[in-house]
Amino acid sequence: MKKLIIACLFISGAVFAQDMNIVKGNFDFLKDQKEINTEFDYSNFTMMKENKPESQYVEEHIADLDKKAKGNGNLWHKRWIVAKDQIWTPKFLEIGNIVMTKAGKEVNFQEGLNTPYTLIVQTVWIYPGWDAGIMKQPAKVTTNLKFVETANKSNVLLEISSVDAPGDQWGSNFNNETRIGEGYAKTAKSLSKLLLKKAFK
Repeated sequence: MKKLIIACLFISGAVFAQDMNIVKGNFDFLKDQKEINTEFDYSNFTMMKENKPESQYVEEHIADLDKKAKGNGNLWHKRWIVAKDQIWTPKFLEIGNIVMTKAGKEVNFQEGLNTPYTLIVQTVWIYPGWDAGIMKQPAKVTTNLKFVETANKSNVLLEISSVDAPGDQWGSNFNNETRIGEGYAKTAKSLSKLLLKKAFK
């Protein structure tokens, strides 16, 4: 029982381990903006403590699942492919907008907008976490959040590094993809709160 309590305390502490740092730039250009075009870049990120390329993680995970039950690897792979568009991206946009709305600000993040500035959410690293019922570890998501000129995306006006945003839910969550999605939700929540302090006072 003592070991279980210690483990729970450790896991609870991990929930607050997210670190957001302003790499460069300032928030002045955002002051009068109501809509922010948002793009998601999942093209080049690593996974796990070993920093495996996504392709290597996927290949190994498919093989591991197929050892337990042939065919399960491909079934999981289908879920993994759609998770980016159906879970991770929507979670970020949804929670980011909820935080803004609750604060009484008419500011929202959307894809496909023609606005002066674009937020590029670049995924850098993902740890999917695990859930064994009694014990679990949240997912972690590291991203670079770059605000750029839409007409000239090489011009980065503000860059924020979000490290180890935790992904977890109350109760059990045995799905890696949804745990990771909660990491994107946490990223958006922290970013919106930062913007409320710095840009939309």
